[in-house]
Amino acid sequence: MTDQASKLREMVQEENNASNSSNARVIAVTSGKGGVGKTTMSVNLALSLAKKGKRVVVFDADFGLANVEVMLGIRPKFNLLDLIHDGKPLNEIITEGPSGIGFISGGSGVSELASLDKESIKLLISELVKLDKMYDIVIIDTGAGITDTVMEFVMMSPEVLLVVTPEPTSITDSYSLLKVLRRKDNYDPAVKDIRVIANRVESETEGLDIFEKISTVSSKFLETTLSYLGSVQQDKNASMAVIEQKPIIEAFPTSFAAKDIERLTAKLLGSEESAPAEKTGLARVFINFFKSKKRIG
Repeated sequence: MTDQASKLREMVQEENNASNSSNARVIAVTSGKGGVGKTTMSVNLALSLAKKGKRVVVFDADFGLANVEVMLGIRPKFNLLDLIHDGKPLNEIITEGPSGIGFISGGSGVSELASLDKESIKLLISELVKLDKMYDIVIIDTGAGITDTVMEFVMMSPEVLLVVTPEPTSITDSYSLLKVLRRKDNYDPAVKDIRVIANRVESETEGLDIFEKISTVSSKFLETTLSYLGSVQQDKNASMAVIEQKPIIEAFPTSFAAKDIERLTAKLLGSEESAPAEKTGLARVFINFFKSKKRIG
């Protein structure tokens, strides 16, 4: 067992050394509760980033719910489970979406990660190293709320976008998510970049007010510093886009919401603070996860 773990560590080190210059930027999009537009935000940001020339893949970690599939109007043939257990190659579990973005369905495989054997971990990591070379940005669409699976992906990701709406329950549930995160033994606020997106607001002023509420209590009681990415206005075109099974920036590119998403994209790409020089890569994110579960040494 020790020899096997040693070989796995050597393999991981070799692959990381080989892929240091091609690691993807990993961004988790999450929310304290469902129904706040988290998946809509993930998909539209992915498309907007792709239109800026970035190679983007969306990893749907909200297993059991096919929200990304519904939004894009596509049904993948395979998911993460097929890669892990059936040996499907990476290119077969990536489904191409609009504007050339990639899409990977986590399926129920996400819930099985902590119990994988060493050979399955080795296979998964080696395939994720390839993924990091194929894409510039990986967007993880987490589940909603503070379930164990959601918190694992929030913990694993160096960058987190927290989607909040003006509803009081959304604000309080977002704070609850941050509180659970802060209590994690291996949480390090110094290496976690959490930015708030205020969704479905009437104005930028309302978005800033929402951010200030969450930021103030997080700083005071959780010693957690948040930053503000921006807001997306309430827009009647958003529900029409969902009916058409098209992201709003594709269906209504001149709408208020689409323009707001473009501004969020520009902020994501536009400063050294929001674009870390050292990109973690999805392989390293999963390696850290398996280490935390003591699946590898």
